[in-house]
Amino acid sequence: MASTDSTRKPTIRDVAAVAGVSHGTVSRVINGGHWVSPEARAAVEEAIRTTGYTTNHAARSLATGRSGSLAFLLTEPQHLLFSDPTFALLLRGATEALAERSMTLVLLIADTVQEQANVERYVRAGHVDGVLLVSSHESDSLLASLVAAGIPTVCTGIPLGEAAAVPNVSVDEIGSARMMTRYLMDRGHRRIALITGPNDTPGGRFRLVGFREELGDRFDPDLVEQGSYERESGDVAMTRLLERAPDIDAVFAASDVMAVGAIEALRRAGRRVPEDVAVAGFDDSGLAGTHRPPLTTVRQPWSQISSTMVDMVLDVIAGRPRGPVVLPTTLVVRESA
Repeated sequence: MASTDSTRKPTIRDVAAVAGVSHGTVSRVINGGHWVSPEARAAVEEAIRTTGYTTNHAARSLATGRSGSLAFLLTEPQHLLFSDPTFALLLRGATEALAERSMTLVLLIADTVQEQANVERYVRAGHVDGVLLVSSHESDSLLASLVAAGIPTVCTGIPLGEAAAVPNVSVDEIGSARMMTRYLMDRGHRRIALITGPNDTPGGRFRLVGFREELGDRFDPDLVEQGSYERESGDVAMTRLLERAPDIDAVFAASDVMAVGAIEALRRAGRRVPEDVAVAGFDDSGLAGTHRPPLTTVRQPWSQISSTMVDMVLDVIAGRPRGPVVLPTTLVVRESA
């Protein structure tokens, strides 16, 4: 029921009375829902709705020393946020996971040295409670700086270099690459090329490892080209591969975006997909299903990655350290291979 005193804002105790729980339970629901039964949480949420209670975030921040928000940190050029659909999927999933906890997500982009310095100052000032780092390069110093400053931080992918022990959520990069390579081999392809990502990223490094391991003695370094996860880089890499090895009959691109670029290069060269050259990608980010031909790819569990990252960083904030989480992928077969 709504408060009968229209001049007084409903309080936590009002919500507790309506829900039939303690005000401590209401507080736990408002602050993330940890250690609250589903029934009690549902009762509190209904009581909040009927009483019209709203959290005084400023007062809560002063009392708890927390901002009630997390940073979604992308250490890539700004245009990739819009051109690479994987970042949008992670952003949406993290936003939804935080909305369930009445928390907000702050988008931060830090590609240049100046941008990274600005982000570090912003985070150190306490504007966010923790960081979801959705891209990392071994050469970047920002991750190590955040960890050294005691900022709760969780990464997508296994961080490389000195920060390798940072909590992270990843997929089985090596196993996934082996799975796709084996699929192409089992389809009878003999000259299989790889367009890999940057070697200072976990996806770029470990997908190459899986590809090489699965091919074994058949691995040919001349059939490997490095891209940057951008469409144009897939086009350029495929063009170079065709110049060196015109007899290629399959190509595995380490992202769907690069796979699309590779198909454009193949079409210019008069090669049909999949009749002349099979093409496979990685991610299943939405682009794979709508492209013509639809892409055979490795599906990453985007929603699960996002929600697990949020759970993990909130546990770190609460003083409950978490170990790395590795999630499975799925082979999705479509017309391109």
